[in-house]
Amino acid sequence: MTAIGAFIKVPLPVVPFTLQIVAVFLAGTLLGSKRGLQSQLVYLFVGLAGLPVFTQGGGLTYILQPTFGYLIGFGMGAYAIGFIIERIQQPTLKHFIAANLIGTVLIYAIGVPYLYLALNLWLNIPTSLSHVLAAGLFSTVGIDIVLAVFTSLLAVRVYPVFKKIHPKKRNLQNKSKRHLTA
Repeated sequence: MTAIGAFIKVPLPVVPFTLQIVAVFLAGTLLGSKRGLQSQLVYLFVGLAGLPVFTQGGGLTYILQPTFGYLIGFGMGAYAIGFIIERIQQPTLKHFIAANLIGTVLIYAIGVPYLYLALNLWLNIPTSLSHVLAAGLFSTVGIDIVLAVFTSLLAVRVYPVFKKIHPKKRNLQNKSKRHLTA
């Protein structure tokens, strides 16, 4: 899903807007912390192996792209979202929104500094912090917040159905919680 989201994009200078973040929100929400992270790592490794699943292709040299930090952030974001949701017995809309917003903060907390370093250090494009914030944060964060809320509305409906289909994971979580309290 993350790869498909990479190709639904609005080209902007430096950092394009894509729908990848919706897949990250759903990965964390529905797959949980570990599997959500694993799904994003598989996406990263498939792209780094050479398959053109990133917005501008693929291959090992993609690490040098200024937007690669956001891809790293996707894994951390999915993990955090799953971590938060896993600890709530009956998550509600406010829990999904909070988890998705925290995931968004993590994605940008990794992506924006990486963007700054990439432009200034290895791409040798002198860029001010204010320009990086404008291009890598302010141009897309508003849309991502709206997508966090939209995906949370979807998650409220999908999460209970998904948990019924995959009850084993929930039972394992309940057993580990009982073990911790004993």
